[in-house]
Amino acid sequence: MFWKFDLNNTSHIDQLLDREGVTLRELMEEEDVLQECKAQNRKLLLFLSKDHCMLELVTLITEEPPSDLEEKTRFKFPNIACELLTSDVALINDKLGGDESLLEKLYHFLEQEPPLNPLLASFFSKTIGNLIARKTDQVISFLRKKHNFISLVLNHIDASAMMDLLLRLISCVEPAPLRMEVLNWLNEERLIQRLTELMHTGRDEEVQNIPHSRQSNASQTLCDIIRLSRDQANQLSEVTEPDPLLAVLESQENVAELLKNMFEGERTEASVVNGTEVLLTLLESRRSGLEGLMDLYSQGCERSYTVNSSILRAIEPHLKDFQQLLLNPPMRSAILTTVGVLEQPLGSARLHVARLVASLLQTYDLSICQEICRLNTMDLLLDLFFKYTWNNFLHLQVELCVASILNHSAHADLQNPGLQNHEERPATGTGNQAEEGTPGQNSTSDPANTPIQDALVANLFQHCRLVQRILDAWEENDKIQAEGGRRRGNMGHLTRIANTVVQNLEKGLIIITCISTELPEDCRGRWESFVGDTLRETNRRNTVDLAFSDYQIQQMTANFVDQFGFNDEEFSEHDENINAAFDRIAEINFNIDADDHSVSANSAAFEACCKERIQQFDDCEEEEDIWDEKEINYATQIKSRSRYSTWMICLRK
Repeated sequence: MFWKFDLNNTSHIDQLLDREGVTLRELMEEEDVLQECKAQNRKLLLFLSKDHCMLELVTLITEEPPSDLEEKTRFKFPNIACELLTSDVALINDKLGGDESLLEKLYHFLEQEPPLNPLLASFFSKTIGNLIARKTDQVISFLRKKHNFISLVLNHIDASAMMDLLLRLISCVEPAPLRMEVLNWLNEERLIQRLTELMHTGRDEEVQNIPHSRQSNASQTLCDIIRLSRDQANQLSEVTEPDPLLAVLESQENVAELLKNMFEGERTEASVVNGTEVLLTLLESRRSGLEGLMDLYSQGCERSYTVNSSILRAIEPHLKDFQQLLLNPPMRSAILTTVGVLEQPLGSARLHVARLVASLLQTYDLSICQEICRLNTMDLLLDLFFKYTWNNFLHLQVELCVASILNHSAHADLQNPGLQNHEERPATGTGNQAEEGTPGQNSTSDPANTPIQDALVANLFQHCRLVQRILDAWEENDKIQAEGGRRRGNMGHLTRIANTVVQNLEKGLIIITCISTELPEDCRGRWESFVGDTLRETNRRNTVDLAFSDYQIQQMTANFVDQFGFNDEEFSEHDENINAAFDRIAEINFNIDADDHSVSANSAAFEACCKERIQQFDDCEEEEDIWDEKEINYATQIKSRSRYSTWMICLRK
């Protein structure tokens, strides 16, 4: 029978443990060994916590298994051993964290020559990380006695598991005073400075048998430390002293050393990309990703970055080096793309330089913006924008640069609403270093003598010829499409840039209005025609194409409940409102509107259906056995189906 189960059967693991001479390998062959361990099987835990079993488990995760084993089963036992050691069982944690000989066995894994087996490194990191969280005092005390611990970890930084181990030391230590002790210890060991040294362009060539990921992992570790330190500083209100690691990372000396390591010797793409990633993390706001980047459009320039000025002062002297990277990037071979062969790819180095310029412009720092204007960096970025028409990653960064310049100028003009004439407007720079303009002098003629936001706008429209480039690119794209070609990939971002210019002109911004009047007559006419016809039609077409998508997105907004007639008060816990949503059922009108002809046609059929009585259940009748064989009457089924069809006809009419 189905209900006959033996619910009192003994676990096979218990049967094995009752047998004399059982080995750890035999237990690990059982499929439910992990489940039994996490279920606190007392017999199993007592067996696993024996000295010889714990030593064998640690040996499995720290020593390479024999190479003659089949590959798919070679790491079976090391994997199970790691899961048993990190099963978060108090008895195992106490045994492993309290036995210094086992900790020494674990630590010996770091003393191997690189590279480490990545799978064994992950087992080691997971085990030590679990002990850091569960047996914090014992493990931290043990590691601090090892004077070469940080050196060994950094020696194996090419393994991503070592990155995780460092981050666990920074983020998983509790309580806060002990965490601060660990941070001070790591700072005394010069962790940040030593990670920064790994960013040197020639460092990988000096050390043999080290993969290229070493520099990348060092960069990623620095970025993660910055984010973790900032997040914990915001969340932990009881912390009274600053994070020493973050203080070093944001210091001018460390940023200068990072930039020195990036540009000394041969400028490889890897060193530029990895170093720039650290700089971007130092410059980023609390929100990251596309949402944070595009927030510039939704909030204008009222949102600004809070960046340590020491970071900007260290970057400023090296802006010319980044400029040189835009002109002469690291060599890359041609690549085949979906639109043809690209002889000289843009490359990650130049893309990261564009990201850095966009982030620096959003800080609105006076000296930084002046240097960018002096180097004419925006002209180079616009050259790349129109050259690499299919690289949308680059297009987004250039669009953000243009938006930063124009929106900041708009914000500055709004702060001076009483000034109606650009020639009478005093220079209002972002700092005390800004030079004051001379009354009656046209400030657009010499960007060096204008407020920095005006100088950037003047550079963008006059030297970079933004309006002329927009018009020329649009006309060239129309010509290509007229000949049967495909629309260029940068046209969407070009449309947004054009709309940003138009929006700032419509706001009556003084500097932009003055510059637009200085355009050549033919160019001014082309621009007016473009804005009035071409751009307007493009915006209309884009709005129509995206209307349904906008509708779908709107349904998922905070107004979702309001659109269906409910409000927050109806879901409150007050007694008088608890039935508010249900009482509204009485307001529903069940009347069916129909004309006299349709009512008379359906009335008879409906009345006939209603006259048929539904047979009531009779509890007194003998219960029918559903398994008894009986004759099937198809006539009854046909009659029931006909009755159902009559109901459906009535409802449809």
